[in-house]
Amino acid sequence: MNTEQLIESLSRDVPRVSPHAVARRIGYGLYGGGIVAAALVVSMLGVRPDLAAALDDFSFWTKVIYTLSVGIVAVVAVGRLARPTPTSLRALWLLAVPVLVLAGICIGELADKPPQEWLALWLGRSWRACPWILLALAMPMLLGLFWAFKQFAPGKMRAAGAAAGLASGAWAAAIYCLHCPESSALFILTWYTLGMVLSMTVGALLGPRLMRW
Repeated sequence: MNTEQLIESLSRDVPRVSPHAVARRIGYGLYGGGIVAAALVVSMLGVRPDLAAALDDFSFWTKVIYTLSVGIVAVVAVGRLARPTPTSLRALWLLAVPVLVLAGICIGELADKPPQEWLALWLGRSWRACPWILLALAMPMLLGLFWAFKQFAPGKMRAAGAAAGLASGAWAAAIYCLHCPESSALFILTWYTLGMVLSMTVGALLGPRLMRW
């Protein structure tokens, strides 16, 4: 039996895999974890009572768009790192776009306020708790993505874990917007981003252990 015949015999009974199988499984992991995170926000933290009014507020949508933008780019990275040989990760430079846009909003915000108010803009009322709450809310989604990766064969498990952590942290931050009353762009850029980085770090540390195949 030559090589071509061997390959043909080995592949003859292999079931066909949907080209969307990776994206679908990643979606299942994020969706399941997201439901848990949303339930935690509603049951333990509570939805902010002025949410209807906040929907007309520019600062609310600044938070939502920032977190979702980071989350979408991170999910793209997760999909590419799920393979034994990752495809191009050049799209990761897009992560700089929401950060730079939000930084620009921060500059305008600071220019509009006297210096004595800058510290309050930066710390808000919940700076001590915010990053840790985001990390806790990210864990169900991170575990969901680790579950998804068990069916993949990632070649760079630490990088894949970091991407999964960043995606989980960003989507957790988007869900947290249902509760968080903070409105300062400087607060969001600092403490929301720190929460995402903490989740990314946990993902990078746990990924090689929990995604082995």
